[in-house]
Amino acid sequence: MVKKDKKTKLIHISDILNSALGKYRPAKDTQMTRIWDIWDTAVGKAISMNAKPDSFKGGILFVNVSSSSWIHQLKFLEKEMILNINKQLDKTAVKQLRFKIGKIFS
Repeated sequence: MVKKDKKTKLIHISDILNSALGKYRPAKDTQMTRIWDIWDTAVGKAISMNAKPDSFKGGILFVNVSSSSWIHQLKFLEKEMILNINKQLDKTAVKQLRFKIGKIFS
């Protein structure tokens, strides 16, 4: 029988993953992971069903969009989306959004 130490704390899996990613992946990759985590909340359900973050480099977030009509609509919402994303991230990481037609993964 294994004896449990009462002082042992449980560690949430996200803490373990963040620690591992911080050691083995570049900071831009961990930033992209964070963007994925907050995306739905930051942009809302309708947008998140038709647009998903694809990559992040130099302050530019590249976003895959389901159609050209959605790209057109999102261009009008770009500034508001950037503000909401950065607010959710608690820092000014995203400076610009670039939209392209691409695969949308849930």
